[in-house]
Amino acid sequence: MIRQPAVAGHFYQGSRESLKRQVEAFIITGAEKVKALGALSPHAGLKYSGSVAGAVYSSIALPDTVILIGPNHTGLGAPVALMATGQWETPLGIVDIDERLAKSILSVSARIHEDSLAHVQEHSLEVQLPFIQYLKDTFTIVPIQMLDTRLETCKEVGRAIAVAIRERGRIETDKRLTEHDVLIVASSDMSHYVSADTAKEKDHKAIRKLLELDPDGLYYTVKEHGISMCGYGPAVAMLVACKALGATTAELIKYTNSGEVSGDFDQVVGYAGVVVR
Repeated sequence: MIRQPAVAGHFYQGSRESLKRQVEAFIITGAEKVKALGALSPHAGLKYSGSVAGAVYSSIALPDTVILIGPNHTGLGAPVALMATGQWETPLGIVDIDERLAKSILSVSARIHEDSLAHVQEHSLEVQLPFIQYLKDTFTIVPIQMLDTRLETCKEVGRAIAVAIRERGRIETDKRLTEHDVLIVASSDMSHYVSADTAKEKDHKAIRKLLELDPDGLYYTVKEHGISMCGYGPAVAMLVACKALGATTAELIKYTNSGEVSGDFDQVVGYAGVVVR
């Protein structure tokens, strides 16, 4: 199955050349690239959040495999849905799913289900692909959508990803694979439809927990302060996986909000980009 683009021409430009130009405008030429275990990247329309996503991906030495974890906005499909076979298409081309790694993740956790329905109309992972495609010619993905964001589920998803990545490294030692040969991207916007000042205050409480590599702290901070961070579940799972794989530090790459583009600072959406190493 080829998963067709659901938001081309809406969240981002719909033709190859126009999308390439749109992404290029957000790429930071000459940025220092680091080996990373994980990242947080936003998923709004590129005109609003593209500068943050572009800064994140510009700062990473992209590996050959990217695990994408996003929130399920549509309500379709399994509570935790992994598309394990097939390809994804954008105007920039077709990307293969890493079927072997996908199957390995599925084998570790009964909470993760093989399911493509959750992915068909969901935008949170799709909008990540043009940035990776612009920067890297060939790579594979493992796409995961999370509707179930209970803490125990987030932790199990993260642990399953870490176990599968480690197992792949053991099996394919002849290729000298390490944990850094897979990037785990959590797709999330931050506060929704509050003033810019409120968004900044609330969002930085969550960002602080991300930078402290504290998945439990992030989960409870979001709940306690009513932070409308749509991808907190994927972010918790990403942190759990990265810590299990040896992460020691995280860096805030960029923070902004939609008001910087729309001019409306009374009702904004916040966007944060974080890299975990």
